[in-house]
Amino acid sequence: MEGLYIIGGSPCSGKSTIAEMIAEKYDFNYFKVDDYLEQYMKKAQEDGKPLSARAMQMSPEETWMRSPRLQTEEELEIYREIFTYIWEALSTFPEKKKIITEGAAFLPELVSAVGVDKKHYINIVPVKDFQYHFYSQRPWVPYILEGCTDKKKAFENWMERDALFAETVHADAKQRGYACLVTDGSIGIDEMFRTVCNLFEL
Repeated sequence: MEGLYIIGGSPCSGKSTIAEMIAEKYDFNYFKVDDYLEQYMKKAQEDGKPLSARAMQMSPEETWMRSPRLQTEEELEIYREIFTYIWEALSTFPEKKKIITEGAAFLPELVSAVGVDKKHYINIVPVKDFQYHFYSQRPWVPYILEGCTDKKKAFENWMERDALFAETVHADAKQRGYACLVTDGSIGIDEMFRTVCNLFEL
C-alpha cells in the first residue's frame, strides 16, 4: 500500500494527536486502531487465538496484578494475533486517498513482515517519567482499574508494563532500521509533527 503511513509506538506518546494533525493538514483518511481493538480481539477469540481469548475473559484484578513483564509479553503476542485483521481493514480503504494510521499494534516486526517502506513508518515512545506524569492526570484511569483490590499497585504495574513495551519497541525499531522518536516533553507537539512529516516526506 504505497499511500499508507504508519505511526507505531507506545501509549501516551502523542501518536494520535500527530496522526489527527496529518489527516487534517493533508486530507488523509485516518484509521485509529485502538477504536477497533476490542472488535479484533473478539474476532481473534472466535478464531481460537489463545491470548486474545484469555484477555477477553480476565477481570481488572487478573489483568493488572500480573507481573509487568508478563503483561508486556502477552500484549505483544495479542498484537501478533490481531495484526492480520488490522491489515485486512487497511486494504479496504480507497486507493485514491492516502491513509494515516496509528496504534501500539504496529510493532516493528509486524510492519517489517509486510514490507512497509522505512519512509512510511515511525515509532514514538515516551520516557517513563513523562508517561507516568501524564497518565496519572487522565480522568478515565480509575475506571480502567475499577475492581482492583490495590489500585496503586495496579497502576504501578500498568506503567511498568508500558515502559517495558516502549523499551522493546524502541530496541526492535532500531535493530530493523526504522525511525523511533523518544519524547520527554522537552519539545512541543508542533515540532514533533514537523519531524514526522519530514520523515514521511510530506
